[in-house]
Amino acid sequence: MKPDPGSKAQAPAGEPSTLWAKDLPLDVAIHRFTVGEDPDTDLTLVPFDAIGSAAHAKMLAATGLLEPTDAASLVRGLNRIANLARQNAFPIPAHLEDCHTAIEADLTRTLGPVGQRIHLGRSRNDQVILAFRLYLRDALLQLGLRVSDLAGAFLAFAQAHPAAPLPGYTHLRRAMPSTFGMWAAAFAEGLLEELEALQSVYQRLDRCPLGSAAGFGVPLPIDRELTANLLGFSKVQRSPIDVQNSRGRHEVAMLQWAASVGGVMEKFLWDVSLYSTEEFGFLKLPDAFTTGSSIMPQKKNPDVVELARGRCRELRGTAGLVEQIASGLPSSYHRDLQLLKRPVILGLRQADELFGVLVRLVPVLKIQADATTAASTDELYAAHQAYVYVQEGLPFREAYRKVAQQIQEGTFAPDRAALTASHLGGAGNLALEVLATELTAARTWIETKRGIHSQAEAALWAN
Repeated sequence: MKPDPGSKAQAPAGEPSTLWAKDLPLDVAIHRFTVGEDPDTDLTLVPFDAIGSAAHAKMLAATGLLEPTDAASLVRGLNRIANLARQNAFPIPAHLEDCHTAIEADLTRTLGPVGQRIHLGRSRNDQVILAFRLYLRDALLQLGLRVSDLAGAFLAFAQAHPAAPLPGYTHLRRAMPSTFGMWAAAFAEGLLEELEALQSVYQRLDRCPLGSAAGFGVPLPIDRELTANLLGFSKVQRSPIDVQNSRGRHEVAMLQWAASVGGVMEKFLWDVSLYSTEEFGFLKLPDAFTTGSSIMPQKKNPDVVELARGRCRELRGTAGLVEQIASGLPSSYHRDLQLLKRPVILGLRQADELFGVLVRLVPVLKIQADATTAASTDELYAAHQAYVYVQEGLPFREAYRKVAQQIQEGTFAPDRAALTASHLGGAGNLALEVLATELTAARTWIETKRGIHSQAEAALWAN
C-alpha cells in the first residue's frame, strides 16, 4: 500500500515541533513508527527529566553560560511541570514525540525565548540517559524497600514458627526433618543476599551521564561535577562514548537483579502451591488469595500463587528481551535503543506489584500442624540415627548400613531427640537475631540513599 503523499505529520498551528525538526514534511506513518509509544511511556519520565533539567539550568548559570534570572525562571517552570506530572496532569501530545520535547515546548510557551535556552550544552541523547538513570535509581531503591519488607515478613514467620515440624524434601521425596522456621529463614536469607547485590547495581547507576551530549562531549566550559553533585550522584560517568555505550547495560543489570529476586520467590511459590494441596495439607491459603471454579463448586484455586510464579518467569523474559534489543550494536548511539524504555518500565512496575503482593501473602499463611506432624515420620531421622551410632563408635558406613537394614526389616525406631543440627543455620540454631540485624542494616542503607536523593531534589527547587 503506497503512503498518501498528503499525509504529513505536523504540529498544530502555533505549536512547537520536535527538538530535531528542520521544517521538512514527515510522513504520518513514518512519524508514528519512529515515535512509537513514547508519548505514553515517557509520562513516567517527566518528573525525572524535569529534575535533571533543573540541575542543568543551575549548572549553566554557575558557569556563566546562562543568566541567573533565566535559570531561576527555568527551575520554577520545571518544578511546576514535575508537580503536574506527579498528579498525572502533564500529557504529552503525539506530535511532540517524547517528554523532552514536551517539557521544552511547555517552557517556551510559558517563558518565551528563555524556555529555548534549556537545551544549551546538551543533546537529547544525554538528556534521555539522565532522565532514565534518575528513574532507574529511584525505582531500584523502591524495589529494595519492597524486598526488605518481604524479607522481614519471612523473618517474622520464622520467628513465629521456629520449631514447627516440616518434612525436608529432596527429589520431592521425604529426606530429613526440618521446620517452618528453617524454611522461612531460607527465603529471608536469599532476599538478604539480593539486597546486598542491589548495592552493586546501585553503584553502576550512581554516576551522572549529563554533559556527554551525543557521545563526544560539549565544546563549552560546562561543569559536569557540579551537575552530578546537584543531582545526588557520587561521581561523573567520565567517558562520553561510554555513556552512550552503557545504554542497555545498566537496564539489563537492573532487570536481571529483579529477576534474581523472582528466582528466590519462585521456589517459595512452588512450595506454597504444593504444600497447600489436599494431598500435602501443610499450609492453608486464605480465601482472599484463591478463586473458585466456574464448574466445580468445591474448588479453591491458588490463582494468586500461580500468577505470581508466572510473574517470576516473566521477569526473566523481560530481562532477556531488553538484553536482545541492546546487544549486537556498535559503539555510540543508535535508534534501536529507544525500544528499551517501554519493556524496562513495564518490567519494573510488574516487579514492584509482584513483591508487594507477596509481602501480603507471607504473614497470612496458616500452618496445618496435624498434617505436618503426621508427615514427619520416623524415616526422616535415618541420618540422625546413623550419627547416634557413630557417636557410639561405629564407622559412618557401618552405621549407615545398620540403619538401612533396620528400615528394610521394619524395626527402625530412632531416638528423635538424641541429635539436632546446632551449627549455624541448622534447625537448632537459625541465627534469626543475626539475620534481623543484617536486614536492618540493608534497609538503613537504602533509606540513606533515598534521603540523599530527596535532599538533592529539595535543594534544586529552592531558588
